Amino acid sequence: MMELQLRGYGVQDQESVVIQYKQFQRKVPLRFDLLIDHCLLVEGKAVEQVLPIHKAQLLSYMKLLDIPLGLIINFNVLKLTDGVSRLILPGANVA
Repeated sequence: MMELQLRGYGVQDQESVVIQYKQFQRKVPLRFDLLIDHCLLVEGKAVEQVLPIHKAQLLSYMKLLDIPLGLIINFNVLKLTDGVSRLILPGANVA
């Protein structure tokens, strides 16, 4: 996080969002790993394999925050590039 900030990127590690359900509203914190320049959401993992639930969690965060790109980086691999999963949220952040 600090290295990205030193390179001039805006980086956050959690954010509060308002969730609306029918007539109810509630502000809750989302606990994601990194949000870079409000356009890339990164989740770090150290798991045997990335499961669909990991991707579903990241997609949910992307939808709530209106973020177009997401990365899951699994550090439990021999070659780091083999542990990267990229997700795209169509129509996000278009304005």
